[in-house]
Amino acid sequence: MSYVKKELNRFAVRLKLSWEGIRVTWAEEPSFPQWVIANILSATMTFAFTMTPSERALIIGFGLLVLVVELLNTAVEAAIDLAIEEIHPLAKKAKDTACAAVALTAISTGVIWLLVVVPKFF
Repeated sequence: MSYVKKELNRFAVRLKLSWEGIRVTWAEEPSFPQWVIANILSATMTFAFTMTPSERALIIGFGLLVLVVELLNTAVEAAIDLAIEEIHPLAKKAKDTACAAVALTAISTGVIWLLVVVPKFF
């Protein structure tokens, strides 16, 4: 029983830290609230079309993946900003590739939307 209590406590701590990460990203990274709103709209729109549960899950899941990658992008940028003040080519490379990861994930989500929705009109 002590193991269960210990793990529940660890879970509560992780949940609190995770929420803090979301909260600070929401407050300090303008693109994060924009992606959240886009995800709410996207998830809502999945109910405007006839979709299988798998199609809906794929679209919503990839939308959430955009948020995950945006959080990781924010973490990379914060770590680099803490470590180095001047613009270093490797710091620029890390920041640019993290940003590109967000963009490619968002593009993937858009492609999935198109692959699911367009055939429904033909």
